[in-house]
Amino acid sequence: MRYSRLLISTKNISIKAKETYSQELLVKAGYVRQLSSGIFSALHFGQRSFQKIEKIIREEMDAIGGTEISMPVVHPADLWKQTNRYYEVDESLVKFQDRAGRDMVLGMTHEEVVASLAKSEVTTHKQLPKLVYQIQTKFRDEARARGGLIRVREFVMKDSYSLDKDWEGLAAQYDNHYHAYFKIFQRAGLPVISVKSDVGMMGGKVAHEYMYITEIGEDTLFICDETGYRANKEVATFKKPAPSTAEELPVEELHTPATSTIEGLAKLLGIKAEDCGKVVFFEGEVNGEKTVVIAVVRGDMEVNTVKLQKATGSKYLKPATEDQIKALGAYPGFASPIGLDRSQCVVVTDDLIEGSKNLVMGANKQDYHLKNVCAGRDYKADTTADIVSAYEGAVAPNATDESQVLRAVRGVETGNIFQLGTKYTAGLGACFVDENGKSQPIIMGSYGIGVGRLLACLAEEYYDENGLIMPITVAPYQVHLVGLLNNEEVTREADQLYESLQKAGVEVLYDDRHFKTASNGEKFGDADLIGIPIRLTVSKRSLQNGGAEIKLRGQSASQMISTENVVTEVKALIAEISKSVIRKYRPGGTGQEIRKIVNQ
Repeated sequence: MRYSRLLISTKNISIKAKETYSQELLVKAGYVRQLSSGIFSALHFGQRSFQKIEKIIREEMDAIGGTEISMPVVHPADLWKQTNRYYEVDESLVKFQDRAGRDMVLGMTHEEVVASLAKSEVTTHKQLPKLVYQIQTKFRDEARARGGLIRVREFVMKDSYSLDKDWEGLAAQYDNHYHAYFKIFQRAGLPVISVKSDVGMMGGKVAHEYMYITEIGEDTLFICDETGYRANKEVATFKKPAPSTAEELPVEELHTPATSTIEGLAKLLGIKAEDCGKVVFFEGEVNGEKTVVIAVVRGDMEVNTVKLQKATGSKYLKPATEDQIKALGAYPGFASPIGLDRSQCVVVTDDLIEGSKNLVMGANKQDYHLKNVCAGRDYKADTTADIVSAYEGAVAPNATDESQVLRAVRGVETGNIFQLGTKYTAGLGACFVDENGKSQPIIMGSYGIGVGRLLACLAEEYYDENGLIMPITVAPYQVHLVGLLNNEEVTREADQLYESLQKAGVEVLYDDRHFKTASNGEKFGDADLIGIPIRLTVSKRSLQNGGAEIKLRGQSASQMISTENVVTEVKALIAEISKSVIRKYRPGGTGQEIRKIVNQ
């Protein structure tokens, strides 16, 4: 491709509200342009990289038996109503009516459509298992798009769906995806780890996320290097202390003026935060009825709302108002579950609370607390579960000694896999006749990878002060040919080299801009910014030395190659660099080991 033909400028690009370095680099290097909040156009370089990522994905999906299909972006809302997601998903699901007044939605994912297809196409167990996938544009009306391609509203995603007759079949397809995803990220050169995650709005039994570890990540992950434990904050657990064997003491009332926080209470009484009970009030909907959900955790812990919602089965959770709290007979800042109107609330205690004794908790009147409160004796919980968040330094749940602790890191989710089960097929009547002639719902799995987000993470991983250093497997071109075209001989030789490389099957970007349009410095600067792995330079000096100058992006050293050997040596170098992306990739590593792939 000749540079002069491209609708791209790498100069004088201003970026408003830049949040990530990848956003700046991908815009300045001419990969993408922002049209609106969370909506981007892929320019030529970006589209080429997207196509390479998609090719890798297709090959790995095909390798595990996937068949590619294409499903609509616009869905009849009736499908989503039958699975109840039309009512469960927040405003991120775009709803509208067509001209006939029918409710429609923009697809953010395609479980309902696949279940509908399965209903029409599968009738007997002999037709299972199946695996279908697509690479398609989707739309999700994010409340706050951020980070360039990290969190967008319109995006391209590979989503695949497995259909099985039993849970064993689902487990096998899930395992195939688990390993195929690592191969995809390996070939792209992105270091990721897999972590246990919450199933969220997708539902189902088991889920994993693939995380790229970076400070710009929105997700908090907890990792134990010694035991290998990895989980998203939403589901992470830790080893809790053994239940207390202390004697239960009588309850006493304490005057605690103007002391409505755990920190202040501990300081006033000369105790630790762990000696207190913390009570947090939420509004929720349990069993179809609006109610107040009361979470009781130890004073040094934080309520994990994802765990709490799962423990209660509440449709949603949001902070309760002061009026709602007082209506129960509680007093904000001085509250406990003792003596409340239990007909209007659900009390959930963390399992650590059940094993604690003689805690200090609110007396449900201003400026007073109670000493020696014990769960089970002084109040009863409706539900007891793990409802607290893990924290840095907590002992890993699978630890064999107290030194094996969790550390917190930030990450960007680059892929996810879900064991959905029968949520969607049962809702839409997608069934098959089993070996015994009985109708059974098809068992589904769902698996996604965001193409644009993957490119953004690669841009965060591979760069230096001059621009991108893209892995050759996903770079828009393999070779960036820079012609310093200040005389006819140089132009002629550069043109001939460009044609020779193309005929040899080399992907080459030829910077053929006239020297009056782009200076030599601008051409070299753009080559560094775009980040194509191999740079060839044809100039008056290189021709005087018998050929072209070759340099790897990120290296300062260069060398001369004779004109007759350029194509052969370039092809050999491409093969070696391509192998090195996979050879030096370590699944679960930090990425530091492979950042220098094209620099060695």
